[in-house]
Amino acid sequence: MRVSDIPKIRSLMLFKDMDEDSFSELTRAAYVQDFPPQVDLILEGDRCDFLHIMIDGSLELFAEWNRHETALTILRSGATFILAAVVRDAPNLMSARTLEKSRVIMIPAEDVREIFQKDHEFARAVVMELAYCYRGVVKGVKSLKLRTSIERLANYLLKWQKKTGGSDSFTLGIEKRRLASILGMTPENLSRAIKTLRPYGVEIDGQNVKITDPDALKGLAKPSPLIDDPRS
Repeated sequence: MRVSDIPKIRSLMLFKDMDEDSFSELTRAAYVQDFPPQVDLILEGDRCDFLHIMIDGSLELFAEWNRHETALTILRSGATFILAAVVRDAPNLMSARTLEKSRVIMIPAEDVREIFQKDHEFARAVVMELAYCYRGVVKGVKSLKLRTSIERLANYLLKWQKKTGGSDSFTLGIEKRRLASILGMTPENLSRAIKTLRPYGVEIDGQNVKITDPDALKGLAKPSPLIDDPRS
């Protein structure tokens, strides 16, 4: 791993407060690798040997069952995966593949567990990260079970608009096929939902989105801080 990569790891919430000696020990055996698009980094059911940290690029976490595949989420720079499997020394519950050229840091899982046992600040950060992820899963389940597909799409667009700076026009940054899977929809249902949102001031052309009547869209979406606010 290059010296220039170390500050990028140190600045992450998971590592920023841990002891310097513990951090050095944790990263001593870490290494960085660049991957092209469409490369499987981890496989569902395999043993989790590394904690992965995205430095550049993006990837998809997905799962398969009975010849069906579903996208679970998209991770971008600064994200770690899969921490719960690392801490529990358990098999991966998800697979991960790169969506574009990506740079990933890999820290041996055994080292993570060892430092977890003796560095209290790191252990606290791990608990906070897992709690954040757990609450994110609960929010996702609530959205899936309590909202219609149109409401889920409307809230996704409002959240993504906020993430990209709040402009009326923005880019989704994800293929519609993957977006449909993440929202628990078929591509055909997504197409119908996009048409349904037109009277609410939503124009979608490919990955380009324009929201001309945000109040109407919010009135339909009814965003809730107990589902949509990432800080809660």
